[in-house]
Amino acid sequence: MHEHTTGHTHGFDHDAPRDRTYLLAALLLILAFMCGEFIAGLAVHALVLIADAGHMLTDAAALGIAAFALQLAGKPATPTLTYGYKRMEILSAAINGVSLLIVSVLIAVEAAQRLIAPQQVNGRIVVIVAVAGVAVNCAVVLLLRRANRESLNIAGALSHILTDLWAFLAAACAGVLIMLTHIMMLDPIASLVVVLLMARASWELLRDSGKILLEGTPSRINLAEVKHHLLSEDHVQDVHDLHAWVVTSDLPALSAHIVIDDSCFSDGHAPEILSALSSCLAGHFDLVHSTFQLETAAQARDEHPVH
Repeated sequence: MHEHTTGHTHGFDHDAPRDRTYLLAALLLILAFMCGEFIAGLAVHALVLIADAGHMLTDAAALGIAAFALQLAGKPATPTLTYGYKRMEILSAAINGVSLLIVSVLIAVEAAQRLIAPQQVNGRIVVIVAVAGVAVNCAVVLLLRRANRESLNIAGALSHILTDLWAFLAAACAGVLIMLTHIMMLDPIASLVVVLLMARASWELLRDSGKILLEGTPSRINLAEVKHHLLSEDHVQDVHDLHAWVVTSDLPALSAHIVIDDSCFSDGHAPEILSALSSCLAGHFDLVHSTFQLETAAQARDEHPVH
């Protein structure tokens, strides 16, 4: 006997069109400033500005992914795509992580070359652009704070933008020190700080998306605790083939085989057990997407173990 339970729709709610508008507005701001920063970096030979423009490209990608995910999530599921397009968010995040890693490696190589042969850098321009970058990022943060921050999709994009503030602070500090000391090696050193930030963001994206694609157990769910709660329900004898995974960043799911008393099938009590199990998971773990197979002890013994 099976039950497939679903509760409210996670993440992509009726606020999706409004949130998408905020994301697209933030995206336009980031892209416009990124182009200006890249041109300024080339003009004054400031690798730290070029590096941060590369970092902002990943911010733009994160915002674009978030907006794209909101758009695709509204499409209905099909017989061949039973969860719809929700996992596009995860695939896009993985691609974003790889591209971020590639850009960071390229900038690190250029920074190493400039440590050996520093180039003349206009510290004043670096400071002006960095301060402007802080202002742009603050404007983007204010936009995203008006969106639904309970959505992990929005929260991830916001996290990207907040991280970029550290890169602008590194650029501003490098510019001020270059103006005061005329030590041009400070430019590639600050660039390496940006590279570290990019590498960290890349690792987090690849780690989180990889875990989801490998059907890993969500970090907030303890399967031993879940099993304990399920076993505490009346008439439940055993729980096996227990799995928890994530469809997309804000849609966890769970399945399990539940061994119950034989009498529950004959006296019509099984539906009540299904309801109790679903309520248990929803109440204790906020798991509203669950699938249970109810079976007798004899049926459980006849099953072939697969894991």
